[in-house]
Amino acid sequence: MIYLSDIRDWLKTVSNAEHYYIGKLDNKQERSLGAYSLKQSGAPVRAIGTDSTYSTVSVSLLLHWSNNAKETEQEARHLFETLYNIKDVVINEHKIYIIELLTPEPVDVGTDDKGVYEQVIEVKFYYERK
Repeated sequence: MIYLSDIRDWLKTVSNAEHYYIGKLDNKQERSLGAYSLKQSGAPVRAIGTDSTYSTVSVSLLLHWSNNAKETEQEARHLFETLYNIKDVVINEHKIYIIELLTPEPVDVGTDDKGVYEQVIEVKFYYERK
């Protein structure tokens, strides 16, 4: 099984963020990247048969970046393109079959109360079950 903490740790290898977190953003530090469980509706998808070889984890990635909108957008698009193009991914000893980006581009969600711009990338990881 892959946990949010595994996703967070893997992101450290592909992102330029200075701070990484899951759940709650502590002290709202700039240049942070967080991983949250993505709330989705519907029933779980299961392969036909008794031994499913894969599972999924859906994640919302929040970039809490800087007071500069352009810089924040550039970093979000860089991460988006990295996720789109990356190959041979292993997270917590699970081979990743597919990284499905759930929106066509990062989503601008405005600023926090201190004027720090934020963008969200929604992604689903399809991974090998052990």
